[in-house]
Amino acid sequence: MSKIAENFGIDTALKTLGISDSNLGTSTGSEFFSSGEEISSYSPVDGLLIAKVTTTTKADYDKVMDATTKAFATWRTMPAPQRGEIVRQFGDKLREKKEALGKLVSYEMGKSYQEGLGEVQEMIDICDFAVGLSRQLHGLTMHSERPGHRMYEQYHPLGVVGIISAFNFPVAVWAWNTALAWICGDVCVWKPSEKTPLCGVACQNIAAEVLKANNLPEGISCLINGDHKVGEYMTSDVRIPLISATGSTRMGKIVAQTVAGRLGKSLLELGGNNAIIVTPDADIKMTVIGAVFGAVGTAGQRCTSTRRLIIHESVYDTVKDAVVKAYGQLRIGNPLDENNHVGPIIDTDAVKMYEAALAKVKAEGGTIVVEGGVLSGEGYESGCYVKPAIAEAKNNFEIVQHETFAPILYLLKYTGDIHDALKLQNGVAQGLSSAVMTNNLREAEAFLSVQGSDCGIANVNIGTSGAEIGGAFGGEKETGGGRESGSDAWKVYMRRQTNTINYTTELPLAQGIKFDL
Repeated sequence: MSKIAENFGIDTALKTLGISDSNLGTSTGSEFFSSGEEISSYSPVDGLLIAKVTTTTKADYDKVMDATTKAFATWRTMPAPQRGEIVRQFGDKLREKKEALGKLVSYEMGKSYQEGLGEVQEMIDICDFAVGLSRQLHGLTMHSERPGHRMYEQYHPLGVVGIISAFNFPVAVWAWNTALAWICGDVCVWKPSEKTPLCGVACQNIAAEVLKANNLPEGISCLINGDHKVGEYMTSDVRIPLISATGSTRMGKIVAQTVAGRLGKSLLELGGNNAIIVTPDADIKMTVIGAVFGAVGTAGQRCTSTRRLIIHESVYDTVKDAVVKAYGQLRIGNPLDENNHVGPIIDTDAVKMYEAALAKVKAEGGTIVVEGGVLSGEGYESGCYVKPAIAEAKNNFEIVQHETFAPILYLLKYTGDIHDALKLQNGVAQGLSSAVMTNNLREAEAFLSVQGSDCGIANVNIGTSGAEIGGAFGGEKETGGGRESGSDAWKVYMRRQTNTINYTTELPLAQGIKFDL
């Protein structure tokens, strides 16, 4: 184990989470098994092997599906508030293990320890939200046009929910889906990213403790591991009515087509190409903080990371100079050290994409304002540490239209009013998060209006990155259209049923149709 791992208590965290040198990657709850090949998880922090996980074979998967379909028959009959109590206990267990899980997230994925703790806090928050929601899974009551009839709607559990998550939020996205699915009466099968499999095993261990303590059957929380082929077991399986998939737009299109081919449901959280509009009335200090954290937080690997800064010509130089100055203060290094701002990106393949993007923006005529590059030497042995870069570019550049999962920020200049800026912001295929920095009420309202941002998230005077669980999270266009987490996102995990009850001795037909016998 490296000095970094020793100094920051990684070994203790792994033991707390039940992670050993070799781990079985398939589980129906407390029972773990796997007969596939082993995959190795290397830390982007120091490049060293953390542990190994055995992948899921088709036979393993079928065993999981047998258990989870049987569990659904029992779990759905438990009253929703009682299911909420299980989620409450799960949230409390996460509180106990928050520090350990936060360290694992940071060490296996590479985000800062503070962001790792924040991700676990998101899990806790969604549990709290779900507990209250378990008593509010309500439908509407409607007035019938027929005398002596009552009409209403209700929601029933959907069944097995398949969850495919990405490496950048290796635990929170699973919890967003699972906490809501559980209180809705569903059971879950989760395939974490093959780049962060240990986070998946750790979460399954935590969930298993709670389920076992309550004498609940195997199959309510299931885990599978492997590459895209293992994910395809789920996407093509008619026994899974809902697939929730987080990842690239390319992946999402494949998932959507496969699931639609069997008339299943998809909840897709895909790419983002997020912009902050900076108007002449913007608070420059707030703008710099929002833009810099949005661009370099999680080393630019959030789906809500700020990719484009659209600045009015009258304040362009002022904003550019302020952001460049802030970049000069960034400390890049071990993300477990809270003195550092930026950690590594996930692996060397991501480094190659980062380098290719910088070369592409130059080739298209862009100007590098803050030079990028791969760091080497002491502390950077993993080869995954890169310098956050800034480039002046145009919105129609091919590379600007593309989402690069790395800390690269494009500066775009606009003239005219807020509507001219919105044309640039909306002029990409993705539609996840957006923001405007302004103290002008008219500009803010125009940004939020029907003619404004076309994104699923539109913020005023905060950045694009980060979201509270109380609001529905998701985006439009090639972002996929799905919504997770807060508001009424729970409805996607249930099936809606309309009920009409006739409490008279007559049988009138709707629309006044006569049918006498």
